[in-house]
Amino acid sequence: MKGKHVAVVGATGAVGREMLAVLQKRRFPVREVTLLASARSAGKRLRFGEESLPVRELTLESFGGIDIALFSAGGARSREFAPAAVEAGAVVIDNSSAFRMDPGVPLVVPEINPEAVRQHQGIIANPNCSTIAMVVPLYPLHRAFGVKRVVASTYQAASGAGAAAMAELVEETRAQLEERPFQREIFAQQYAFNLFPHDSPLDDDGYCEEELKMVRETHKIFGDASLAIHATCIRVPVLRAHSEALNIEFSRDVSPEEAYRVLSEAPGVEIHEARDENRWATPIDASGRDPVLVGRIRRDRSQPNTLDLWVVADQLLKGAALNAVQIAELL
Repeated sequence: MKGKHVAVVGATGAVGREMLAVLQKRRFPVREVTLLASARSAGKRLRFGEESLPVRELTLESFGGIDIALFSAGGARSREFAPAAVEAGAVVIDNSSAFRMDPGVPLVVPEINPEAVRQHQGIIANPNCSTIAMVVPLYPLHRAFGVKRVVASTYQAASGAGAAAMAELVEETRAQLEERPFQREIFAQQYAFNLFPHDSPLDDDGYCEEELKMVRETHKIFGDASLAIHATCIRVPVLRAHSEALNIEFSRDVSPEEAYRVLSEAPGVEIHEARDENRWATPIDASGRDPVLVGRIRRDRSQPNTLDLWVVADQLLKGAALNAVQIAELL
């Protein structure tokens, strides 16, 4: 494979840094790497292998000669700068929500719908982190048994709100332990030793944006809008890696053993549990690891044809940077 000139937009953020690490770890065929970020980050240097690369200011003229541009700088910057990257000849893989539901932009999880990459017109969207964590194990179960309905409860880490949110959780926790005042900048409510429903905007029915993303994005990725999905998203005081409890209703009776068999062979999934010790995957187990960890599969005794499944995934990796690089590999 011929080496590519890759740009990382938002290179100094938590996901941008992970993108660099994943490119190196997976030995993506890179000819040159350009790091782009806001003016305040310009001049910083980041490591890529043995090199120390400068961060340049992101402008509309930044994309000359770029083959692939990995964007993780927020929706506003994606909407402003992605068209310029495409016009300059780059393929944009965007980690924001800016283009996910655009009918002309493929929304891709490589383990599920890799063929959708061929439909791109310059931009490919990376799904939301909580969506990815759910669909990687859900899709093989859906294909094998037919899923009718999913009720998802998420327990989302600070990493979902970026590096500044992770730092704020650490500092607020320290302040709480030292019994001193702390001025929050990222979250409106106390995050240390606390939890609260996801702070994304609410619609008129009381659903937050994060919950609606899980519904709409899953329909688009699966190519099936008939699947019933209900989500409740919660922020928990964990630094990295999201957890989800999935209640899955099938079109027929499915035993836990059948589900374990399918998931043990599913790409991107790892069964992670020690049932005899009552130990299951935790965010610490998933942090820094590529697979979506699953386990604690059990029957829902309250209704037929329904199983419960516990899922944990690194939000910065499979939930963001890893999925984006896997899309680049498909290209």
